[in-house]
Amino acid sequence: MLIYITIGIIAGWLAGKIVKGGGLGLVGDLVVGVVGSFIGGYLPEILGFSAHEPIGGIIMATIGAVALLWIIRYLYSLMILYMYNRIKLS
Repeated sequence: MLIYITIGIIAGWLAGKIVKGGGLGLVGDLVVGVVGSFIGGYLPEILGFSAHEPIGGIIMATIGAVALLWIIRYLYSLMILYMYNRIKLS
């Protein structure tokens, strides 16, 4: 568990550097990194290969964190567009 959190913090930092734009901030990116590390921890099993710790774990956790950051930012932009159109139509 502690390894996932440590790798997740590293992955969150890397994902924040990879995914540019209006970010979630340092703490938000680190939290997303920890969640992404859990997602990335199961990706090798789903895809049918193994990722050896710690380098493989960091790579898979970073991929999970980047994917999660993209999804969160996409949903956030949809929410902003919805709110803008709702105010505009009122």
